Amino acid sequence: MLPDTDELAEVLLDLAVPHEDIDELIASRRTLTADTGAMRLLAECAEELVRDIGKIIEYGDGLQLGERVADAPVALRRFFAAYVFVAALPHARAYHRALGIPVDISRRTLADLGRNMVVHRRRHGSAGVQSPQWLTLHFRGELYQLGRLQFQRANLWTGAASVLAQAGFDGAAGTPCLDIHIPEFLGPLTPAACDRSVALAREFFALHHPEERYRAAMCHSWLLDPQLKRYLNADSNIVRFQERFRIARRGSEPADTEPVQFVFGDPELAVAGLPRRTSLERAVGDHLRAGGHWYMGRGWFPL
Repeated sequence: MLPDTDELAEVLLDLAVPHEDIDELIASRRTLTADTGAMRLLAECAEELVRDIGKIIEYGDGLQLGERVADAPVALRRFFAAYVFVAALPHARAYHRALGIPVDISRRTLADLGRNMVVHRRRHGSAGVQSPQWLTLHFRGELYQLGRLQFQRANLWTGAASVLAQAGFDGAAGTPCLDIHIPEFLGPLTPAACDRSVALAREFFALHHPEERYRAAMCHSWLLDPQLKRYLNADSNIVRFQERFRIARRGSEPADTEPVQFVFGDPELAVAGLPRRTSLERAVGDHLRAGGHWYMGRGWFPL
């Protein structure tokens, strides 16, 4: 189920796992393979993860990896999700090959494991997998990295359908749509980079998922909070990104930890001490220090 020690190191490199984490993962492999119960749990998780690979599943269905990690021995919990993804890797790659997905797109998509582990170390100072549930999308064939952006195959849910209708989208619940996600550590969110990603997505999904006709791309993010336009220049990358979308509305509940998490690296940082080095840092921090709140925005554009 798991590669041997030498092969495991190469697999982890392919998944962009940070070099400083690889030795710990290899050393912990011995603890894992010697524990019959942990290996049984690993097999169950990997099997459940890829059981219906390629199928779009509703939120809350399928493998709840974060919950299953809690069942692993304490000494293995930090790394257990990474081992699950390594065990599922041959299935994910085989699924990609069967669809004719280019090797470089497959590699860049699955390398989000390494990005996720970088976030964990930045936030907690140690190796680990920050958001294991998020990564199940990549290894199930639901999400792909296409240039600067990530695109998730999705079906419009009832609440989103009613919200987007207010911004002119004529689509019922269940309509196939692409959810856009903005990964970290990939440079600026320039208009040219976004144009290229959207063009790649149109071509990619028409070729590899021709049975699914995606009429629109959606995004649900604090980056679509219209308040950002009060602080950023009209030609800023974030404002230009917002203008791609027909904004439906912003959320009703504050989501202040979202920009703090993604701009400064830790959602628990004290607002008073947030740095002011860039225009975005000043926008996020000054708005919060003035007693304001940030909200999740939702928008769409036609494909």
